[in-house]
Amino acid sequence: MNSAPTLLDEIINKAIELNASDIHLEPREKFLKVRYRVDGLLQDGNIIQKSKQAALISRVKVMVNLDIAESRLPQDGRTNYQSVDLRVSTIPTLHGEKSVIRVLRREHAHLKLAALGMEAEELDLYKKMLAKKNGIVLVTGPTGSGKTTTLYATLTTLNDKEVNIITIEDPVEYQLPGINQIQVNSKSGLTFARGLRSILRQDPDIIMIGEIRDLETAKIAVQAALTGHLVLATLHTNDAPSAVTRLVEMGIDKYLVEASVIGVIAQRLARKITPNGFKGRIGIYEVMLGTKPHREMRSLKSNGWRKIGQGVTTQEEVARVVFLDD
Repeated sequence: MNSAPTLLDEIINKAIELNASDIHLEPREKFLKVRYRVDGLLQDGNIIQKSKQAALISRVKVMVNLDIAESRLPQDGRTNYQSVDLRVSTIPTLHGEKSVIRVLRREHAHLKLAALGMEAEELDLYKKMLAKKNGIVLVTGPTGSGKTTTLYATLTTLNDKEVNIITIEDPVEYQLPGINQIQVNSKSGLTFARGLRSILRQDPDIIMIGEIRDLETAKIAVQAALTGHLVLATLHTNDAPSAVTRLVEMGIDKYLVEASVIGVIAQRLARKITPNGFKGRIGIYEVMLGTKPHREMRSLKSNGWRKIGQGVTTQEEVARVVFLDD
C-alpha cells in the first residue's frame, strides 16, 4: 500500500511524463479522482481510494507549507520539484478539499518569440511595437491562451543590462533572471494599482502588468506609458480591436487610449497534429498595430486557416479555440 508521499510523487511524475500543465485532485462521494490537463484539455487519471484522500491532500499542503489544520478556507502555495515548479491551490468542496497543482516548466520562461507560432509578418509587426521606448502593448485572450508565455518570451527578448524591467503579477509564474518581479498580495493590501504606483518610483524602463483588471490600474498604466515607459499588459478580450473598446468601457478617455496604446496582440493556443495524434500546442495570433484594424491585418480566423494549410493543426482544433464566437 503506497504512502501519501509516494502516491503524490507518482501523480506528479505522471504529470511531468504527460507534459501536463495542471493536476486536479477531485474529491467525489466515494473516491478521489485524478485528472490531468494536457494541451489544454482534461483527461482522466487514476481513481484513488477515499480512505487515502485526507492523507494525500495533507501531503500536498505540507509540500507547499500550507496549514493542514485549515480545511474550510482556500489556500495557495508553491514549491520546486525536480525540474519543475509547482503552484498549489486548495478549496473546500462538498466531499472534501480539492487541490489543483499547476506544473510550471522552467524552460517555458525562456522561450524565444520566434518559437511561439507567430507568422513572419506578425512577428515583424510585434518587434516594431517592442522597439518603442514608451507606450502600451496589450496581449489579450481568454484564460489559458498563453498570454503569460508570450509576455515572458517578450521580457526575455527585451532584457538587457542597460534597462530596468519590473513586473507585477498575480501570481509570479516563473522567475526571470535579471528582472525585478513583484507578486500581488491582496491580503496585505498590495494590489496591482498600489504596486504599480510604487514601481513608477523605482526608475523603470519597462513595466509588465500581469492583468489590467480595473480602472485604477488602467489609469496608472496609461500615465506610465505617456511619461516615457514601455508598458506590457494583458486583458481578457476576444480579439485585438476589442481591447481598445474594453479600456474605453473601463473609463479611460478614448483620446488617451489612442495616445498611449502602441498595439494589441490577441492569441489562442491550438493543439499541434503529429503522425501519432495531437502533441504540444502552437499559438495563433492576431496583431494590430495602433488602435484600429488596418487593411493588411490578418484576423485570428485567417491565421488559424494558415495553420491548417501548413498542416500544423486541424480545422476542428482551430474551430474549437478560434471560431467559438461565430
